[in-house]
Amino acid sequence: MKHFVSMKHLTAGELLQLVQLATDIQVQGVSGYREQLFAANLFFEPSTRTKMSFTVAERKLGLEVLDFAAEASSVTKGETVYDTAKTLQSIGASVLVIRHPEEQTAAMLAEKLDIPVINAGDGKGEHPTQCLLDLMTIYQEYGRFKDLKIVIAGDIRHSRVARSNAMALRKLGAHVFAAGKPEWMDETLGIPVLSMDDAVEQCDVMMLLRIQFERHESKGEASGYLEQYGLTKAREQKMQQHAIIMHPAPVNRGIEIDDSLVEAPRSRIFRQMENGVAARMAVIITLLEGWGIKHGYNLNKREAVNS
Repeated sequence: MKHFVSMKHLTAGELLQLVQLATDIQVQGVSGYREQLFAANLFFEPSTRTKMSFTVAERKLGLEVLDFAAEASSVTKGETVYDTAKTLQSIGASVLVIRHPEEQTAAMLAEKLDIPVINAGDGKGEHPTQCLLDLMTIYQEYGRFKDLKIVIAGDIRHSRVARSNAMALRKLGAHVFAAGKPEWMDETLGIPVLSMDDAVEQCDVMMLLRIQFERHESKGEASGYLEQYGLTKAREQKMQQHAIIMHPAPVNRGIEIDDSLVEAPRSRIFRQMENGVAARMAVIITLLEGWGIKHGYNLNKREAVNS
């Protein structure tokens, strides 16, 4: 694996191997690289969880972090994203992490740079490392993906998380459904739509999404959304006993989900954040291995988890 920019390039076997590696890292820990390596984190959009999670993952692996703030960079002088990325490669970055509001930015850089590129979210495109930590969370809960009923609910049309997750989960044999406001559904994903009331009764995993007003052409109102399309306490009580709640965060408490459910016993929202560090460490190790930079962790001796 040379880059990590989209779930569409990965097979089910590769996804399961990454889930296993992330799980091993979380349970056993890993040592850092002995040689000096640098990670460049280029975030052109605000981020708390993803950026900090990458920073912690990189530092745990012994990488030195080249932090980047778009507002204080040569981007303000007209420098292109490619030139900024090429500059960081030229001064010694070994891996580049990028979040950008425009789709396909990470893919463009992956074609042009000579270091591994990781997509940390591109517009409404994809968010593959969020997807990997979501897979890890589901596998920890059920020990499989095959035949699980997973509902992705909310602002699907504007969600890069929904796109990556729908793609990956179907590869792994899960039954994926959508739920939410009709005008926010996305037919291009090719997943059946349920009403929110049917979804809560049938799902093994209720995967909620944030309403991304910043990506809407017209600013809507959130008033009444929770009652019509969100996870209320009444709907939560209709979920199966074993079913779990997920959300990539940041959470709009009281909009997508009732405030009291964010930290409810069946919520795995903060588990997802915890898993993000190990998932990103697994991606970095695998990519650097693919570019001939050995960590010492024997990737060939691992047994992949089953779907």
